[in-house]
Amino acid sequence: MDRRGADDGGHAGDPFAGVRLPAAKIQQQHPRSINAYLADAPSVFVWNRSKPLCDVPKIGIGSQPIDGGNYLFTELEKEGFLASEPTAARFFHPWLGSREFLHGETRWCLWLGNASVSDMAAMPCCQERANAVRDYRLSSKRRQTLKAAESPQHFGTEIIVKGSSVLVPKVSSERRRYIPLGFIGPETFCSDLVFLIPDATLYHFGVLHSQFHNAWMRTVAGRLKSDYRYSGGIVYNNFIWPDPTPEQRAAIESCAQGVLNAREAHPGATLADLYDPDKMPTDLLSAHKELDAAVEAAYDVDFNGDEEKIVAHLFKLYAEKAGEL
Repeated sequence: MDRRGADDGGHAGDPFAGVRLPAAKIQQQHPRSINAYLADAPSVFVWNRSKPLCDVPKIGIGSQPIDGGNYLFTELEKEGFLASEPTAARFFHPWLGSREFLHGETRWCLWLGNASVSDMAAMPCCQERANAVRDYRLSSKRRQTLKAAESPQHFGTEIIVKGSSVLVPKVSSERRRYIPLGFIGPETFCSDLVFLIPDATLYHFGVLHSQFHNAWMRTVAGRLKSDYRYSGGIVYNNFIWPDPTPEQRAAIESCAQGVLNAREAHPGATLADLYDPDKMPTDLLSAHKELDAAVEAAYDVDFNGDEEKIVAHLFKLYAEKAGEL
């Protein structure tokens, strides 16, 4: 199983600015209370939750091939395989983990789950891979892996989304102000190193990509070394979404599309490049600022991007919502 995406290579630094700022002055504060997250906010704890508190699409993870490496290919390995067995081309899919998504690395997976008996008989190289996967799983002592050996043409844990999804990398550098997100279609298969939100719309993408959601993530998410480790059960499912008017929702969608358009204006740049605070293009930063303002307006507050106020407000909304259950 691919584990290269577990760390996208971030380093410690300031996650809050795309430009260098003067040294901050010491400020005296008098918080009314400090909660477990060191925020001046209601004293509540964010528990792991199996489904979202709000009416939004559910979040899940990608697949675990549990294949001994037999179904994963680099571009060169795929070309070599197809040179021997060109009829297998329709069974290859782009493969994304956190690293591939953020750094633009090309990988492929061979998925034989819908290959018929006659298909497999006509593709001896594919049959050889399936046999190797079965043998690999049979060598395990884990009950679920042994059970998966009965269907070697499928991934060990198989999550295949039929429509489009928003992809969220599990781990992202703490230097980034925004965790890079993206839309993927059903032709792309993903590893369990990313989260997938099937049927998410441009509105959902916009709110998740905003300062509001990223401020919440920075406060409650875990860490891998010092990098952000996103969580479906902690971060996503406990996040309180705004209740926008139709006009506010349309504004968020428009600004979210503006972010995507700004990205497309920089062909060849990876998401890791675009969201590096030392390199972030001014047009992309401006598009995100507009999106931040649109999302803040949907919460009916005027914090002017003050992250402490944003976090305090989200904890207040969380305490109210969780208290209703």
